[in-house]
Amino acid sequence: MGDGSSDGGGRVFEKRRADAPPGFFEAEAAGLAWLAAAGGSRVVGVVSVEPGRIRLERITEVSPSEPSARRFGAALATTHDAGAPAFGAAPPPFGADPPGGSVEPTAGSAGDSAPMFIGRRALPAALGTAWGRFYAEARVRPFLDPAERAGNLSRAARSVVEDACDRIADGEFDDGEPPARIHGDLWAGNVLFAAEGVVLIDPAAHGGHRETDLAMLALFGCPFLGSIVSAYEESHPLAPGWRERVPLHQLHPLAVHAAGHGPSYGHELERAALLTLAL
Repeated sequence: MGDGSSDGGGRVFEKRRADAPPGFFEAEAAGLAWLAAAGGSRVVGVVSVEPGRIRLERITEVSPSEPSARRFGAALATTHDAGAPAFGAAPPPFGADPPGGSVEPTAGSAGDSAPMFIGRRALPAALGTAWGRFYAEARVRPFLDPAERAGNLSRAARSVVEDACDRIADGEFDDGEPPARIHGDLWAGNVLFAAEGVVLIDPAAHGGHRETDLAMLALFGCPFLGSIVSAYEESHPLAPGWRERVPLHQLHPLAVHAAGHGPSYGHELERAALLTLAL
C-alpha cells in the first residue's frame, strides 16, 4: 500500500508527495528505524527525511529464492520478538535512540501519539493491553464508514463485519501473546528480494499481533511463503490453529482496501468476517 514515488537517481531512491499530511514521511522513516533496531529483518535504509520527501537506499531486486525466503522467515520472528510496549504503540521519532530501540506509550490519550499511516490512509492512534479491542476498534472499524460511503461495502455485509468486530473486541481471540513489533503492511509488494536477502519497505509499523504480518503475506501471495512460515516457526512456533485464524488477521488490510479500492474487497472483507465468526 505504498504511495507514489520518483527516482532520485544513483544509489538513492526518492519519494515525494506535495500533499503529504504532517508527519507522513517522518512516520515512514520512524517505522523503518524501529524495525531495523530489532536486529531481525533487513529494512531499506533512510538517507534523509523532511516534510513531503524521503530519500531511501536504492534496492536492486533479484529473483526470489527459497534460501532468502527462509532467512527472511527466521529474521521476521526476531523482529516480532523485539516487542512493543502496547498494542498500537507507535515507533519513536526518527533519529531517537532509546535503550534497546523501545518506545514508551503515550500517557493518557492515544491522540497524543505520533501519526501513523498505511499507504495514504491515516491509522487511528490507540494504545491498549488487550489485542482484540485494539484490533477491532482501531484497525477494522475505522475503515467501515468510508468503505460503505464508497459503495464498496453493503449495509448487510457491514453488519456481518460488525458482528465479527464485536466478538474480537470482547476478547474472544485474545491469546495472551505480548505486543509484537510488526511491519503492519507486509504484503508481497513490500518484500523485496535482493542479492543480500529480503529487504522490507513501506511499513505501517506498530505494536500488534505477529499473526497479522503473516496473514498479510498470504493475502496477495508471496514467493516461497511456505518456506518463510516454516523458518519462522522453527524460530518461534505459532499457536495451534493459526492457519484457521488467517481470515481474522486479514480483516484489517481488507477493510483498508474496501475503503478505497473497489467492491471486490468489500466482498472479501465480508467473507473473512464470516470465516472469523465460524471460528
